[in-house]
Amino acid sequence: MLVAVIVAVLAAVIVIVAVAAALAVRAQKSSPSVGKGKGVSELSTVGVGTSPFERRSRAKSAREGEVTVSNSESGAASKKPSDELGVRFAALGAAAVAIFGALSAKLWSMQIMGSAEYAAAAEKNLYTTVKTPAPRGCIYDTNGEALVVNRPSQTVVADAEVADNRDVVRRLSTVLGLPVNVVLQRIKDSSAGAQSLRVVGEDVRLRDVAFIAEHADAFPGVTVEERSQREYPYGALAAHVLGYTSAATPEALENQPEGREVLGIDMIGSAGVEATYDAYLSGEHGESQVMVDASGRRISVMSDIKDSKGNDLYLTIDAKAQYVADKALAKLIAPSGGVIGTGKGSKGAVVALDVTDGAVLVMASFPTFDPANFTGAIPDALWKKYGEDEAYAPLNNNVVSGQFMAASTFKAFTSLAGLEYGFATEGSKWDCTGKWDGFGTGDVQRCWKRDGHGTLDLHGGIVNSCDTVFYEIGKAFYDHGPNGTGEISETALQEYIGQFGFGEKTGIDLGGEAVGVIPTPAWKQEVFRNRPAEASFRGGDYTNMIIGQGDVLVTPLQIACAYAGVATGRIMRPHVLKEVRNGEGETVVTYQPEVERTPEVSESHLSYVRDALHGMVQESHSVAPLFEELHIDAAGKSGTGEKQDQNDTAWFVAYAPYNDPKYVVACVIEQGGGGSDVAAPVVAEVMGALMDSAAGVSNVKIERVAGSPGESVPIANDSGGRED
Repeated sequence: MLVAVIVAVLAAVIVIVAVAAALAVRAQKSSPSVGKGKGVSELSTVGVGTSPFERRSRAKSAREGEVTVSNSESGAASKKPSDELGVRFAALGAAAVAIFGALSAKLWSMQIMGSAEYAAAAEKNLYTTVKTPAPRGCIYDTNGEALVVNRPSQTVVADAEVADNRDVVRRLSTVLGLPVNVVLQRIKDSSAGAQSLRVVGEDVRLRDVAFIAEHADAFPGVTVEERSQREYPYGALAAHVLGYTSAATPEALENQPEGREVLGIDMIGSAGVEATYDAYLSGEHGESQVMVDASGRRISVMSDIKDSKGNDLYLTIDAKAQYVADKALAKLIAPSGGVIGTGKGSKGAVVALDVTDGAVLVMASFPTFDPANFTGAIPDALWKKYGEDEAYAPLNNNVVSGQFMAASTFKAFTSLAGLEYGFATEGSKWDCTGKWDGFGTGDVQRCWKRDGHGTLDLHGGIVNSCDTVFYEIGKAFYDHGPNGTGEISETALQEYIGQFGFGEKTGIDLGGEAVGVIPTPAWKQEVFRNRPAEASFRGGDYTNMIIGQGDVLVTPLQIACAYAGVATGRIMRPHVLKEVRNGEGETVVTYQPEVERTPEVSESHLSYVRDALHGMVQESHSVAPLFEELHIDAAGKSGTGEKQDQNDTAWFVAYAPYNDPKYVVACVIEQGGGGSDVAAPVVAEVMGALMDSAAGVSNVKIERVAGSPGESVPIANDSGGRED
């Protein structure tokens, strides 16, 4: 290329020199003689009126000395026209020489100096590389149960030039049962590459495949390939963990994700682990070296490299316990054809963790969806229905993205805060009459038990979930803050609670995680910036927050992680990935457990609260039988969140075994009712399934889980008031 540039520059110089020379010659021939004076005209009367016969030649008259009229410039006037043409021809010849010289130089540079370079370019234009999609890796549960696999799909593909053959397009339309314009549009779609085969139909019936093969002459440029499609053997089982795939978006093509090459032919992970671990699952494209003609049409395939399947994921999910949780939520909330409102609650979630390493063993969210409906082209009707309020957001993962009032599950942490600051001790006692007006404002707050609990210590306050006990602790935080004695900061309570991860992401390896809300004076100022009268942080904000009501919002995953912290004294980062295996079955990546946080909590305080949580399960008339029947020694806490004009939100969270914690399970049912009555049975059932599976004695048979139809009926408001 450098030689060609130099030659072109030399040719240009030659042209310039030639033109300049021609102009110089022309200028020299047309300039006047040096020293020639200006001509003077003379008048002579000799010869005037003479006849032609008497005229003599000018030469003879001159010899005889006769005077005539003359002009010194007559020489110039006597120039011939051919003299000027000669100059022009000379210039034209020089220009022609220069032009042909430049062309010759360029031809020499192309044929001799740059022959190898141009030959390589021609070779490159003759051949092109066409890539084919690779099968994605499969996804398994912790015990090797297949949750996502690939199935063969008969795919009809066509060369780009088939679009010019209307007869073939019409035949494909008839055989595949697709409108002609759809077939034509798919063949013209070049998003996967100009020379790539165009996908006309997927999952084509075998009889249609056979027809095309038997009548190959009628379908020139059309072939059938066996490609892979995502399949979910158990339907909606663990759908929010698995996620789904979709066609590569323009954004993904423009902003290539780290760790993989995305082409227009690819399917990419759009949610769940399909998205988080897309680079592991994606595999290597197949490559074909094809010969093309001058118009870019495929002539023949010169070489072919087979695609390589992606890595397989092994998750921490226990499929049997997951099935128990998914079925329990569906049976509780939508027992009649999946229609919400035919049971208890509008939506819910269950999450179970291994407290020793943060492994997520169960993650169930309801309403749910079947990932098969969202792989590839999403049905418009289903997409529209899922977007309506009546569907209650089936695509939302309520475990990590759902934000619910914490209710009395929060009391485990606010009691620890009270112990830390000395606002509660093991010897403290309070009298609960069912009503409380500790600020003396006349704005009475009530305990859930209207006639009161009588005299209680902190242990009794936790076991019985007495609100009055915690109102007193909340008031103490207010009285010792900036509005009182000023001994502690205005966010002392919030900062202590924050040690357990509230108000922050847990760091789970799934997208869309919410952080919840732990209200502070600054937060309230921002929220009510347009209503200054309501923006100040009052004592009532403390007493609401201390019992997990008011503006407190948490995710089920945050609650589960925080209770794991109570059970063990540390909080592990939750994760759903166990390991990654390559095509040979070799483990190439193993998740390394990580301690996310270690709350600075006195061991004696933890021991005190653990004992109270154990007592809550053991002494509850509705909860104790659930765990006793399964021979599970558990500690836990119920909660019932109150929201105006809605049924109560039911909570229950427990960890077991009590003396050597292994599992923590949390359940929330929005608009479900009381925590002990509604959520506790689900927690006990899932806890039992986990222990049976770990012991190898589970008799759970996993079956297909149905996705939500996106339908609901009005939920009757039958809340009887809090009971825990």
